[in-house]
Amino acid sequence: MAIRKITLDDPEYPKNLRNIHRPPKQLYVNGTLLETDEVAVALVGSRRASLYGMETSEKLGYELALRGVTVVSGMARGIDTSAHRGALKAKGRTIAVMGSGHGHIYPSENIKLYDEIIKCGAVVTEFENDMEPIAYNFPQRNRIISGLSLGVVVVEAAKDSGALITATMAAEQGREVFALPGRISSTTSSGTNSLIKDGAKLVQSIDDILEELHLHQVKSTDADGSNSSHSGKIARMTKAYIYNSLTDIERKVYEAISDEPTYIDNILDKAGLDASKGSKALLSLQLKKLVMEVPGKQYLRKE
Repeated sequence: MAIRKITLDDPEYPKNLRNIHRPPKQLYVNGTLLETDEVAVALVGSRRASLYGMETSEKLGYELALRGVTVVSGMARGIDTSAHRGALKAKGRTIAVMGSGHGHIYPSENIKLYDEIIKCGAVVTEFENDMEPIAYNFPQRNRIISGLSLGVVVVEAAKDSGALITATMAAEQGREVFALPGRISSTTSSGTNSLIKDGAKLVQSIDDILEELHLHQVKSTDADGSNSSHSGKIARMTKAYIYNSLTDIERKVYEAISDEPTYIDNILDKAGLDASKGSKALLSLQLKKLVMEVPGKQYLRKE
């Protein structure tokens, strides 16, 4: 697709962005911007993200896109890249906002991701093609990420993360700010935990975002006017996506568990694992909400 310039007066210029303080006078766009992109949520976070943070970001991007919400992020390493990939896996829409011109795709390893995004969304920047990705550009870029969105979810961020700048700008723009809680010992969760302490909405599942933004109505409905079939399809697709993301060890443990409570010793025996590896896999499965622990060191599958 050809890169084109749109200005504030252009009908294609995003309405959400036009209404912020100091909107960019022009955007350089590769891809398509649709009216439906007004229903958008930004997912942002650390470039040096943990595996948990990247898995969670991809899952949130996937689930939001399945429900017709456009996923906005900055195409940076870590959380941003995972958010875009989740939306793409759901065959949904996603918008990436760069801190450089289209002639300097950053980071360079995301050139393929750039090409995938413009096929079912857009890559936008306020910088001309020859602008390099200098540090000054990124805080300026962040106001566009929040400005395009109804709310900003900080998935994982240290106290000095640029994602916190996006959260601050979101609050100044009247957007909702969300954050995922993390371990108090994790440096990449110190920023998100502080946001929650300061009043950001705590996110434990996709429903926390949808309910706060009143976005449940974006779910498509069946011919009879109900959304039960569609909701069931989303649930099945989400569960399949999570299952396919499991490691070999996690899958062995999951398959050793049934809908009835099973003692941990029996699970380990059936999976052929020692206590250390098995316990780590069980914890991961609980975080992914696939299994739950019940009294007596027993586990069962969770719907």
